[in-house]
Amino acid sequence: MRDTALVIMAAGIGSRFGGGIKQLEPVGPGGEIIMDYSIHDALEAGFNRIVFIIRHDLDKDFREIIGSRIERVADVAYAYQELDALPVGFTVPEGRKKPWGTGQAVLSVKGIVKEPFLVINADDYYGREGFFKLHDYMVNQMDVNSDVHDMCMGGFILANTLSDNGSVTRGVCTLNADGTLREVTETYGIEKKNGGIIACDVDGNPVSVQAGQHVSMNMWGLPLRFLDELEAGFPRFLSSRKEDDIKSEYLLPTIVDQLVKSGRASVKVLETKDKWFGVTYREDKETVVAAIRRLIADGVYRERLYD
Repeated sequence: MRDTALVIMAAGIGSRFGGGIKQLEPVGPGGEIIMDYSIHDALEAGFNRIVFIIRHDLDKDFREIIGSRIERVADVAYAYQELDALPVGFTVPEGRKKPWGTGQAVLSVKGIVKEPFLVINADDYYGREGFFKLHDYMVNQMDVNSDVHDMCMGGFILANTLSDNGSVTRGVCTLNADGTLREVTETYGIEKKNGGIIACDVDGNPVSVQAGQHVSMNMWGLPLRFLDELEAGFPRFLSSRKEDDIKSEYLLPTIVDQLVKSGRASVKVLETKDKWFGVTYREDKETVVAAIRRLIADGVYRERLYD
């Protein structure tokens, strides 16, 4: 069977979480964090290596809270996303505080990952279905040597990915008749309001979204060669920024969308009807804890996940 890695993006600062390290908040009865459940599901699906993307300042706490525990059940490696990890000739603009987005995060695993890999966010609960569907595609269908990058994506239903405590950002998708991705558009300010769902584009202009649309939750199954695309595209992204721009990000959905539209990638969208939950806002934690309790009561997880 083909080796596959799970890559977890855990370097986010968590500004909407009141400054805390939201990825490390316990939500399970045994002190488990959301990542524990994702890793558990990924290992059961057949992924056999875990790569954490973190920041150097998180290293000690991260290893103590989760890293050392996961090292007892899986092969673990670490990559580091830092603000100043830039190509030769580029410097951090004055006033920039955050790293450069999910594209830069995944680029940090180049040289560490040696196999097809699945990317997820650290602070999102995805459910079991997506891990099994994507692993099956990556092992049995993905052509890792194709000139056109053969990729897959967990296709979540928009209505299943909303927070009760504020707006979220999602990659809203349009599909072709064969279930492949035609377009993914980073969409902001998505929230339930007056019995419907509102959203806006990057400039704050209202856009229309539908409850049943597929969205990306940054659950991407990628061939190893995709890292070459990230490496080549990062300098182009940096060069295209306006001089006073200190907030723009090199984002996976945007990169994938460009590759699809240029004919250099094909993305199979694998629908999952599992309900997302995550700690975007501090108020979300209570909802997540209650959801985990229900899953344990339904027999999906053991009360002590690794017992």
